[in-house]
Amino acid sequence: MFRYLIPLLCCLSLPVAAAGPADPFGNEGMAPLRPSPQLAARVGEAPCATAIPATPLTAIDAVDLTLCNNPQTREVWAAARVQAALVGVAQSAWLPDLDGRLATARNFTDVDNYNQRNAALTLSWLLLDFGQRAASGENARQLLAAAAATQGSTVQSLFLAALQNYYNAQATRAAVHSTGEAERSARESFAAADARYQVGVGTPADRLQAQTALSQAILNRIRAEGEARNALGALANVMGFDAQMPITLADLPPTQADAAFQRDVDALITTARARRPDLQAAEAQLKAAESGIDLARAQGRPTLSLTAGPSWQEVRGVSSNGGSLGLTLSVPIFSGFETTYRVRSAEAQAEVRAAQRDRLSSQIALDVWRAYQNLNTATQSLKTTADLVASAEQSERVALGRYKAGVGTVLELLTAQSALASARLQRIQAALDWQIFRATLAQAMGALDYTLLQGAAEGRP
Repeated sequence: MFRYLIPLLCCLSLPVAAAGPADPFGNEGMAPLRPSPQLAARVGEAPCATAIPATPLTAIDAVDLTLCNNPQTREVWAAARVQAALVGVAQSAWLPDLDGRLATARNFTDVDNYNQRNAALTLSWLLLDFGQRAASGENARQLLAAAAATQGSTVQSLFLAALQNYYNAQATRAAVHSTGEAERSARESFAAADARYQVGVGTPADRLQAQTALSQAILNRIRAEGEARNALGALANVMGFDAQMPITLADLPPTQADAAFQRDVDALITTARARRPDLQAAEAQLKAAESGIDLARAQGRPTLSLTAGPSWQEVRGVSSNGGSLGLTLSVPIFSGFETTYRVRSAEAQAEVRAAQRDRLSSQIALDVWRAYQNLNTATQSLKTTADLVASAEQSERVALGRYKAGVGTVLELLTAQSALASARLQRIQAALDWQIFRATLAQAMGALDYTLLQGAAEGRP
């Protein structure tokens, strides 16, 4: 009999081992999709890319690559799949357990020596646990919902990080061009001052001031080029590549201030609280903690289990077959107040989660308020800096013409050129702020997706 049971138990164990990689409860379908352009509401087909495109990089390209290649997307997706598997662990508690046991021994006594062998199959099934499995399953499902919402929050954070780095790289590139223009103007001023000095109508002080301004302009251009290289490295990093990867940026369309965001702030905050995935994650974590209270209480209640199975034993060459069928009622009587303190701990954990949820809800209102005010300020600044640059350019042209005509001073010219360089940089910063704060407001409301970029891709604000 023993030699027949060994292959039988081995055969019974094979389907269990083979089913390991399978998904009998279908929990993989409960996990969220892997972060990708499709998950972020990408319009049209958007397969994941693994290399920086040969064409100039657009903002949409930067977001696509970030969502596909940044390690954080893989991290949050794996965390969600962990929780989906734990839901399966909770579901498995409702099914019976089947165990096989084989044993052989050589016994020694003063009289003789003999062999003893036995085998058994045991079925164990928990029939009643007064809510323990139900609470455990609800806890696992809520934690899965929290993981899915956390993934959504991470996608929006990466979306915003990609835009911030992309527009910062564009701004530093524009700053290089602006400082180059300032250097050209300073060189022209120095040439004019040197020409006046050579013919004896200019002073050495004028020539030295122009030389100093030119050297400062060259230094500003060198610094701007270094900042531009660093910005490209940061952009490559957020997209999941090494910082030294070569990147060519696409030209941005002219930035036009759009006041469509100007709505009632109370309505914006209400919308944000309904859509923010991190608040949804906090709500799910609170519900999971509340189910943890039910679980802690149920662990101190009785359980009823069914056990059944055949057995075989051979002692001194005599075989015997048997079996068992029974019910086991387990009633916890005293556990050193463990259940009491487990319930208290679970209740305190639920209070922690509730406080975290409320704190986040309050923070969302502040996030929306700040982003709204920052975007409002950036919109006004964008309009004002356009006028500032126009007037500074006209002032610089007049000052240069006056100096070349011999009726203006070099100090007037250098002051006008410095004001123009400053105005251009303020215009660049205003455009960067408007792009970033527009995306920040969308992220604060939980609505940051590709629709923000579709208009820009089509040449609209």
